[in-house]
Amino acid sequence: MTATSRPLVRGLVVAAASAALFATSAAAHTGSLQLGQEPAPVPTWLVVMTGGGVIGVSFLFASLVTDHDLIREINGAGASVPLVETARRAGRLALQWASVLLLVATVAVGFLGPQAPLSNAAVVFVWAGWWAGYTTSVYVVGNTWPALNPWRAIAEAVPVEPRRSLPNWIGPWPAVVGLLGLIWVEVVAPVAGEPAVLASLVVVYTLVTVGGAVLFGPDPWFGRVDPISRVFDCYGWIAPVQRTADGLRFRLPGAAAADATAREAADPVFVVAVLWATTYDGLVSTPTWAAAAGPIVGAGVPARLVYLVAIVAGFAAFLGLYRYGTRLVRRTGETYLGGGTIEDQFATSLLPIAAGYHAAHFLAYFLSLMPALAVLATAPFDPPATVPILAIPGWFGSLGLLFILAGHVVAIWIAHSVSFDLFPGRLQPLRSQYPLVALMIAYTMTSMWILIQPTLEVPFVS
Repeated sequence: MTATSRPLVRGLVVAAASAALFATSAAAHTGSLQLGQEPAPVPTWLVVMTGGGVIGVSFLFASLVTDHDLIREINGAGASVPLVETARRAGRLALQWASVLLLVATVAVGFLGPQAPLSNAAVVFVWAGWWAGYTTSVYVVGNTWPALNPWRAIAEAVPVEPRRSLPNWIGPWPAVVGLLGLIWVEVVAPVAGEPAVLASLVVVYTLVTVGGAVLFGPDPWFGRVDPISRVFDCYGWIAPVQRTADGLRFRLPGAAAADATAREAADPVFVVAVLWATTYDGLVSTPTWAAAAGPIVGAGVPARLVYLVAIVAGFAAFLGLYRYGTRLVRRTGETYLGGGTIEDQFATSLLPIAAGYHAAHFLAYFLSLMPALAVLATAPFDPPATVPILAIPGWFGSLGLLFILAGHVVAIWIAHSVSFDLFPGRLQPLRSQYPLVALMIAYTMTSMWILIQPTLEVPFVS
């Protein structure tokens, strides 16, 4: 084995290990609102081989584009639409306060409405309308959350100057802990099965978020600490519509994530947390998880503690594997750039993968519950005895495979663009991508294998 080939072999080993440990499922659970999807009617071997092959071929096609100026031209292509500043401010203010009213209505319906989850408009709105549907709109269209954020509207309306400054040493960790904590609560607590519990969680989150924004200032809080705002910022970087100082700019999907601006703003620790949170949310619905956690819970360890340890340990493993992979990028690229610099620069390439998994998890879930949300919105306190749920055809499950593939293909292009921005020549940028491509191939193959497996309700905590 040559010295040059050793880092690539190690990259393949790391990729296979990470894929085997952390591959994801495609069904959305959200507690009692679980609407399991039938496995895709495609042979397992064909799914696995196709997934790995598509990613490998995508890298080969991307490697044909080796002109630095052409890559910048492709990523910079687009059209701009100017917006009048006065109209933009007025529209944002109106949207924010409309979202505040919606927040209040959600809490009220959660506490006072019917307590059956599928009959409660607050539950269906939060999980299907907002977390599934709205989140999809952020990475498919653009990030409108800054114009809708109800907590920011409330904080900005409080006539109090910020009393403290956020210390720089905290880094991304408050947002990371907040995101993983929310995902853990969503999995282990009946926030979808009991509307009053969901409403209580919204109230607690509101108090903490508004209090923090008033204490430290809206810009530092929502830019560095608030996990929801940071998730939407991350997904917004891969959307085709980007906000600019003058208005809106339309670009190719993922192009903005390759820009230096996005790469500097994206903290790799939080980006990895976004990817792991999506993976964890699917992993706990698989038979593999039930078989692995069952003996531990059976031995007397509290199930919620098992889930907590799993989400922390999985995140640590994901972060460690990513960091090791970027160290291999440094070796295969034969560069003097530090490992930390490379880690920062390639982080945005993970975001399309997280978006693809989110779409695979939630699109069918969102579409199936939209008729129910429309009916419940008209009579939230006195809903009909039976709410309509759209029947999703069996073939729709196959789209989840395409969403994952599409996310990985965009990720390949972002990594390709970043490498040609960082490294000179043609061969050095291509060699630098080998560990990341190996990671994506193995991750995709194993993830798609689990995607077509039967889906279970989250075990041990119901």
